[in-house]
Amino acid sequence: MPTPLAAAGAYANIARLTSDPALARAAKPEGIGAADTSFAGVLKDALNAVNEAGQKSDAQARAMVSGKGNMVNAVTAVAETEVAIDAIVAVRDRVIAAYEDIMKMPI
Repeated sequence: MPTPLAAAGAYANIARLTSDPALARAAKPEGIGAADTSFAGVLKDALNAVNEAGQKSDAQARAMVSGKGNMVNAVTAVAETEVAIDAIVAVRDRVIAAYEDIMKMPI
């Protein structure tokens, strides 16, 4: 299971990337422009990261079933994927709550 220290390190890396434009440009894959720093772009990148974590978790589980994997690596990959999915669900819930608040505003 990921520790709070690992989460703090991940947040620090994200903060470092977003605060230094040179690092942010270097960390982006080719073909992604500067306009992709919008909320939609960040959300798309986060969803892609969760998808990659899920694929890594699946690969670890398949390796365990075939007898070639390490139990610790498989459990860690599944836990990391679970944390990533929980974070995405929390963001989704906050976006929905914000939308509902906006819809309740009088015109």
